[in-house]
Amino acid sequence: MYLRGLRRPQTTRDDENCVVDRCRGHPLSTTVVLIHQGPPWTERGNHHDAPLQQSGSRRGAGLSPGDAAGLRSRHPDPAGQLAPQPAAGALSAPAVPAVTGSDLSEVRATIIDVPRWDDAPLVGRADELARLLAHVERAESGRSTAVLLAGDAGVGKTRLLDELTSRAAARGVRVLIGHCVDLGDVGLPYLPFVDLLRPVAADPDLAPNAAANPVLAALFAGRPVFFPPVQPVPEGRDLSRPLPHRAAPQPVEDGRLQLFESVAALICELASSGPLLIVLEDLHWADRSSRDLLRYLLARLSDEPVAVVASYRADDLHRRHPLRPLLAELVRLPGVERLDLSPLPDADVGALVRRLAAAAGSLPDSVVEDVVARAEGNAFYAEELVAAGLHGEALPMALTDVLLARVEQRSPAAQQVLRVAGVAGRRVRHELVAAVGGLGDGDLETALAEVVHHHLLVVSDDGRYRFRHALLREAVLVDLLPGERVRLHAAIAAYLARVPGAGTAAERAHHARESNDLPGAFTASLEAAAAAGGVGAPAEQLQHLEAVLALWSAVPDAAERAGRDQAALLLETAAAARTVGEPHRAVALLRSALEVLGPDADPEARARVHYTLAQAMVRVEDDAGAYRESAAAMALVPAQPPSKVRTWAAATHARMSYSVGRNDEADAAADEALAAADALGFDGAWADIAVTQLRARPGTDPAAARARLDEALTRARRSGNVEVEMRVLFNLASFTFEVGRIDEALDWTRRGTRRARDLGVEWSYYPAELRHLHVTALYMAGDWDASLAEADELARVPEMSAHVRADGLLVLVGRGDPRARERIDWARGLIPRLRAHVLLDLVTAGSEIDLAAWEGDAQTAVDVALTASRRIREVWSDDHLGVLRLAGTALAPVGDAAAAARRDHDPAAEERWLRAGQELVAAARSSVDVYRGLYGDTMGVEALAWLARVEAEAARLEGKAAPELWRAAVDAFEFGHVYEQARSRWRLAEALLASDDRATAAAEARAAHDVAVRLAAEPLRIAVEGLARRGRLDIGVAAARSADASVVLTPREAEVLSLLAQGRTNRQIGSELYISEKTASVHVSNIIAKLGASGRTEAVAIASQRGMLP
Repeated sequence: MYLRGLRRPQTTRDDENCVVDRCRGHPLSTTVVLIHQGPPWTERGNHHDAPLQQSGSRRGAGLSPGDAAGLRSRHPDPAGQLAPQPAAGALSAPAVPAVTGSDLSEVRATIIDVPRWDDAPLVGRADELARLLAHVERAESGRSTAVLLAGDAGVGKTRLLDELTSRAAARGVRVLIGHCVDLGDVGLPYLPFVDLLRPVAADPDLAPNAAANPVLAALFAGRPVFFPPVQPVPEGRDLSRPLPHRAAPQPVEDGRLQLFESVAALICELASSGPLLIVLEDLHWADRSSRDLLRYLLARLSDEPVAVVASYRADDLHRRHPLRPLLAELVRLPGVERLDLSPLPDADVGALVRRLAAAAGSLPDSVVEDVVARAEGNAFYAEELVAAGLHGEALPMALTDVLLARVEQRSPAAQQVLRVAGVAGRRVRHELVAAVGGLGDGDLETALAEVVHHHLLVVSDDGRYRFRHALLREAVLVDLLPGERVRLHAAIAAYLARVPGAGTAAERAHHARESNDLPGAFTASLEAAAAAGGVGAPAEQLQHLEAVLALWSAVPDAAERAGRDQAALLLETAAAARTVGEPHRAVALLRSALEVLGPDADPEARARVHYTLAQAMVRVEDDAGAYRESAAAMALVPAQPPSKVRTWAAATHARMSYSVGRNDEADAAADEALAAADALGFDGAWADIAVTQLRARPGTDPAAARARLDEALTRARRSGNVEVEMRVLFNLASFTFEVGRIDEALDWTRRGTRRARDLGVEWSYYPAELRHLHVTALYMAGDWDASLAEADELARVPEMSAHVRADGLLVLVGRGDPRARERIDWARGLIPRLRAHVLLDLVTAGSEIDLAAWEGDAQTAVDVALTASRRIREVWSDDHLGVLRLAGTALAPVGDAAAAARRDHDPAAEERWLRAGQELVAAARSSVDVYRGLYGDTMGVEALAWLARVEAEAARLEGKAAPELWRAAVDAFEFGHVYEQARSRWRLAEALLASDDRATAAAEARAAHDVAVRLAAEPLRIAVEGLARRGRLDIGVAAARSADASVVLTPREAEVLSLLAQGRTNRQIGSELYISEKTASVHVSNIIAKLGASGRTEAVAIASQRGMLP
């Protein structure tokens, strides 16, 4: 390999096979013989057309000019230890043993140096390269982008990526490369990302914040991260010790959001100093955690100068391959493109073959034609056929035959090296080959030199050997006899177990399984599970634990090796399954634990499994079954004396009883759990149970509830239980929000977010919910700019996107922003997939109703309100008070339509709208009746305000002014909902004007107008000014500006206006004019704005007065 970090050395040629480099003046100056693997010396980054440097790395030009060599991307290092990089100006240690010309074996002395395809200029991929470079240019312009590069094995993905990285580096783009590795069924978690980020994260100049991030530091060091998703099961048979109780849904996704966001922040930090190209190779081998992280990053990155290119073998993706659903999801993301690398055309293959052959001899035209025909566009196959043809051999038909023919030409020692390397993996350390290969030092050195020279193995930057192509390794493995393969796996497993740091537990487990060493595989899989859980990779943890369970009966001393019995292991595996989002699997594992324990087992052990099973069954929506399991746990353990298991059983039973409506039984269980937790000093448990009881019983006196929450916060902090502390902080914020103290709620959301950030758990479940509540509270308080900015910022975190982007809808609709329609369509598309997200449904439907109301589209408002109300009742319950908001908003356009029908003396239309409005009123009152039947008079202030709005709209529906009802609505929203109070004032002014109280009407209209102007709520401003103009009210502005008589409509708008006058809905307008409903909605909004109307009905009236209608 070439020496790095020096000026160009003086080079002389001692024989035709070796290059002797003498570096004069260096303190380590010696004669080092290097196997010549490529073109003459080229300086890294010299010119974008220069061939890639053919050192041991595939990425000779993998950095931007001027970057330190140590920052170049490394190849995967499963052991977690990168080889140290040389200091600037120092020689790298030679990756192959130094030999002199006289030491060359007879075999090596007669080798024909066959150029590889990498050495030749890129052929036939101009279009694909241009598309990839276009993505780099997009990143350079500050936009994130991604390409999924698909192609069959050997088609040329790596060569194309070589060219891309070389050219990107020449443009000043920093290039980072990570590789996925094939390790059987269970991969090494996050390997490609650790591979590409660990070197740069260690540089304080490039990533000053990375070293201070404990999550990243732990990930790159292979230590447990701060918030492991699954707690370890205690040693021994003590099943009575409970797992930490999850008081609410698991953290977003599976608890890894903090890790994912830390990686995203590091990438953004790196990109802040210049554009970044991230290359992930062999994605078909990626572990699940890496796939999840890639999904997160591609959704998260948007306005950063980052391009991501991920390659994978298309021919490896069988129907059930786990990468398939991810690819289908990724291509739907904005900025993500799939690029299929098809086989090369015959003309390009011919050009490639002639260039390769010309470098080391020549081939007759007949042989070239034969190679082209057989290669079928596969560049790697063509290369190997050329190598065979240059040796004068008859060309075999199959690629495997070609590859094996190349292997069989090597010496027996070289073939043994290839066999060891093939079984060890695609990359292997020199020490392992030496220990396992059974060769003497001299034979080993010669054999290694031979296989490197013949391009069967190449040397990576970290000093490991790797196969030149995965297909070559696969051919070597296919040719191994079963007994030979087993013996090599056994020798490798023994070496990895004997030498500390030589490999990971996952690698040891793999080799032990393949060598039929079941006890060794059992122990290594346990260690691999612990390691995966420690770095936040629950999917891999689950796979390793299930591998242990599968081996349990085959390992006589399984319990002694595991340090726990089978039931305890089943419990731990179930916890991993729950964490990774496989609740049905968790339920099955826990049922197996009960069977393993049997009816005569320790009652506390069985109780623990029962209440854990209850928690799991809630996840599969079997509340009745969960109640039965928690009741079974309670029956197994006595209440006295207090015990840990009984405490958690009672806490779980309280929750399950509340969920099935057995409130008295739930209260008794919660009281018992509180008393026991207090007696045992379980402060964290006490705080958690106290919050559960408060949330389930909303009738608690507010002062008493606040006092209980304050005590819970004190106890949670004293216990050191971070998750419970975050739960209490969230509930303090939501409690003050629900009682109408919005400013205090904002104070708690800020305090909770700061605390979460200090603790390093900003993106776990409750802190994320605090951020969401903060957005909502800002909206209510009338700080719309801050609310929208926060929503847009949080929406960049994929797991927050559905919640918070929906919240942003409220501001967009309130301001009449044309982006509202598009965002509504986006959010509406998520509802079927996220049915449990009631808040998403409620906010989306409410925004769609509001938009329809401002456009005067009463039918759409009614349809959306009733559909969403039914859906919320199905998913949640009949007492969900969100129905009040839907009805209160939808009644506004219905009341307008009924009033217009009365003015037009159209009793049929009036009756139709009355029936529609009465159905909405009935739905709202029904939800209130159900709620009060369950919880008494405990409705929150916002629900009471919306109920007041519903009652006022019900009177307006029937043509009654009812200013006293509108006054009640204004007063009800006084708690802090600035916008809805202003809307109620507008309607109150309208009612007062109808009652001939002009002075008070003007005052209310003026107050509503002031708020509308301050919030930039254009639809409300226009509506209030329209009322002032019609009623000649003095609101302090020139209302005439809303009645510009010089309004000119476009021809299309005139057509839409004509259909509006006929009572058509947006959908009907779109159908008649052959335009989309969305386009029709835009035209309607433009007409309303131009005419200064408050809605469709008023727009038609104004147009009629001005003679604008036919």
